[in-house]
Amino acid sequence: MQRFFIHLTLFIAGFILFAWYFSNITVYLVLSLILAALLRPLTNRLHNFHLLGQHIPRWLAILVSFSAIIFLSVLLGLLFFPLINNQILVLSSLDYEGIYEQIQTPVDRLEDWLVRYQLIDTPRGSLFEQIQSSVIEMVAGMDFGQFISTIINTTSSLFVGIIAVSFITFFLLLENGLLRRNILQLTPNPYFELSVATFTKVEKLLSNYLSGLLIQVIAIFSMASLGLSIVGIEYALTIALFAAISNLIPYAGPILGASFGIIVGISTGNFTEGNEVSYMIVKILSVFAVVQVTDNIFLQPLIFSKSVKAHPLEIFVVIFAGAKIAGVVGMIFAIPVYTIFRVSVMEFYQGYKSYQIFKIKS
Repeated sequence: MQRFFIHLTLFIAGFILFAWYFSNITVYLVLSLILAALLRPLTNRLHNFHLLGQHIPRWLAILVSFSAIIFLSVLLGLLFFPLINNQILVLSSLDYEGIYEQIQTPVDRLEDWLVRYQLIDTPRGSLFEQIQSSVIEMVAGMDFGQFISTIINTTSSLFVGIIAVSFITFFLLLENGLLRRNILQLTPNPYFELSVATFTKVEKLLSNYLSGLLIQVIAIFSMASLGLSIVGIEYALTIALFAAISNLIPYAGPILGASFGIIVGISTGNFTEGNEVSYMIVKILSVFAVVQVTDNIFLQPLIFSKSVKAHPLEIFVVIFAGAKIAGVVGMIFAIPVYTIFRVSVMEFYQGYKSYQIFKIKS
C-alpha cells in the first residue's frame, strides 16, 4: 500500500512537471477536452440519427458539430463588428484641438491650485505644455514595427492554437473515450475497479460544472441584455455578451464587464450636459448590480457548490491559489483541476478503507 501511494505521488509530481514545462501543449489539451465535452452530446445525437436506414458517419457528425461552433462564433462576432466600426468612425472624426481645449481648462485650474499652495514653482501654462509634450513623445517613441510584429506573432500563435485544438478535439470525439481507455490500460488490475469509479465520478462532476457554466453565461447574457435595453443603452447585446463571457473569470470578471459597459456607453453616447454621463453610468451600474446579486445568490451556489460538491470557502481559496499560480488562466481552470484532484484523493481514500485489495497489501 505504501509503495502504491509513493508511485502515485511520483506520477502526480511528474505529470505536474510535464504540464508546467510543456504549458502550451497542456493548454491545448485542456481546451480540447472541454470542447470535446461540450460537443460530445451533439455529436452522439447526430451519429445516432438514421439517414436512409443508416447511421450518419461519426466523422460527419463531428464536422457538423464543428460547423455549429463556427456558425455560433460568426454570429457572436457580428455583434461586436458594429461596435468596432463605430469606434473607428468616432476616432477618425475626433476634434483633437477641441479635446486639447477641454483638457486645458481643468489642467490650468489644477496648476493654479498647486502654485497657490507652493507645491510647484513653474510659469503659468507650463504644466499643460509638459503634459502635451509627454503625450507627443510617448506617441513618437512607439515602435510601430515592433507593434505590428507582435500582432503578427500573436495571430500566428492563435492560428496554430486553433488548428491544434481542432485536431485534438476531432480525434477525441472520433475515438469516443480514447483518453479514458488509454489511461485505464495503464492501471494495474488490482486498482482497475477503483480507477473506473474515480473516472466516472470526475466525468460526472465536470460535466455538471460545464453545464452549469453554460447556464450561467446564458442567464447573465439574458439578464444584462434585457436590463441594458430597458434603460436605453446602445449596443446592449454586445455589452451583455462581453459581460457574460468575462464573468467566467471569478471575482474580476464582473468588474471587467461593468467597466466595458461604461466605456462603450461613454464612447457611443451623444451627451449635451455633464450630468447625462453620470446618469448613464448610474443606469449601467444599476443593471450590473442586479445581475451580480442574482448571480451570487442563485446561480453561483447552484453551479459551484452543488455541481462540484465543494464548500464555498474551498472554492474561494482554490480560485485565489489558481490566480497566484497562473493568473487569469489559473482562476478559470482552478475549479476543474481542483475537482479532479479532490475526487481522486477521496475515491482512493474510500478505496483504502473499503476495497479488499488494499487490506490485503497493508
